Amino acid sequence: MIKLIGFAPDADPSIPGVLTDCVNVVPTDNGLEGGPAEADAVVGLAALAAECRGSAVLMNTGGTRRHFAGTQTDMYELSGTAWLDVSRTANYTGSSENRWLFDQFGNIALATNDTEKIQWTSAGNFQDVTAAPSARVIFTTDNFVMALNYNHTTFGDVPDGWWCSAYQDYSSWTASVTTQATQGRLIGNGGPLTAGLRLGPYAVAYKATSLFLGSYVGSPIVWQWERIPGDVGCIGPEALCDIGGAHIFVGEDNIWMFDGTRPQPLATGQVRQWFFDNSAASQRFRTIVKYDRQNNRVWIFYVSSSGSFLDSALVYHLTTQKWGRANHSIEAAVNFVTPGITWDTLSSLGATWDSLPDIPWDSQLWQAGGRALAIFNTSHELQILGGASTGGGITTGDYGDDTQVSMLRSSKLRFIQSPTSATAQSSKKMAEGDALTVSGSSTLAGGKFDHRQTGRFHRIAYTMTGPFEVVGVQPDLVPTGQR
Repeated sequence: MIKLIGFAPDADPSIPGVLTDCVNVVPTDNGLEGGPAEADAVVGLAALAAECRGSAVLMNTGGTRRHFAGTQTDMYELSGTAWLDVSRTANYTGSSENRWLFDQFGNIALATNDTEKIQWTSAGNFQDVTAAPSARVIFTTDNFVMALNYNHTTFGDVPDGWWCSAYQDYSSWTASVTTQATQGRLIGNGGPLTAGLRLGPYAVAYKATSLFLGSYVGSPIVWQWERIPGDVGCIGPEALCDIGGAHIFVGEDNIWMFDGTRPQPLATGQVRQWFFDNSAASQRFRTIVKYDRQNNRVWIFYVSSSGSFLDSALVYHLTTQKWGRANHSIEAAVNFVTPGITWDTLSSLGATWDSLPDIPWDSQLWQAGGRALAIFNTSHELQILGGASTGGGITTGDYGDDTQVSMLRSSKLRFIQSPTSATAQSSKKMAEGDALTVSGSSTLAGGKFDHRQTGRFHRIAYTMTGPFEVVGVQPDLVPTGQR
């Protein structure tokens, strides 16, 4: 049995276990499984009034969680099954492109959208942080709030500028040696700051083709920045995530991991070229990267080459380093904390057992405090990516030999979880550089697929219906001579 090594369309197709294509398939600890369907996250929860421009679940020092979602003009907080408007007194102006980023500073929830002043709330509605700038990016670094790519009435628009609040004070931004509020610019390599995130005790600021590591050194410098060698950067404010001790982010030429020393490419020889061939270059700044901690997977939501909104996703498994692909059309993504389902609230999901949604019993949805990756779909509805898979497909690499002609009599897949049904479409060619010729199709029966085709190389596309997990493939090749 040949162990499947995941979606790797950039690799040599003759490498055993390579998948040249897949549809709605994500990597697991053991192999690959059907991608999750979208399931209602909160029963009875209405859609937002407009497109979701960013969402986050934040927790204060007392352990209380608040879930926010922003649109262009309003901010909402989830309360039970309702979205409460918690905008400041004057609604937001926003722009056609503004996105909301969030972070927690002690008991204060913070938000920014690159248009208004940084927002704050400890309870109830948001308010302006009066002394703060507007900023494209904010994040907290232990005792400071860091703003990148800021705009201020006094200092103007500073696309390559950074500005930190006073020590342990989100509301104080006036430069002072005493409070340690200060600002500066990261000029190296040109261009605006595009993204930023804390990394342990450090601050990391990204441009499109460069990144800077900030270390706290105290007054009067406060933050000392070092440019990391190489032309590696991040393409957008949401195109990165923290996996705990490292960032994974999308750059202009690869998908990278940065642990504070030097960036490491993740996609080379597997999906790097495929991704840049199949994503819209002018829309890559919209990319959203989210870490699904429960399943140890990183989701990269992007705009396809023919699309105009986030409609596709690559999925990377941190342990196995395998790739998959499971497309969803989304407005925003969030690591959701579920309220859980009890016997008293079960009826709200369905009046009978038969009418309950098709959600696996081990889904995080059922557990109070369960954590799961969720999305806002294009109807502005919040949905957990935790529904039972409807199925998916994998296409193998090429099995055969440059000199030996063979007959592909049959093939087998090794399932950890068998699908409801499965079919296989086989193709063949006489040389690796030739186009494939499609042969017959077969249905899974008796644990195998029958093919009966002759050629030097054989490729098989399998389509599964229903939930499944597969770890290996075994083609049954019989030599028939040399030509």
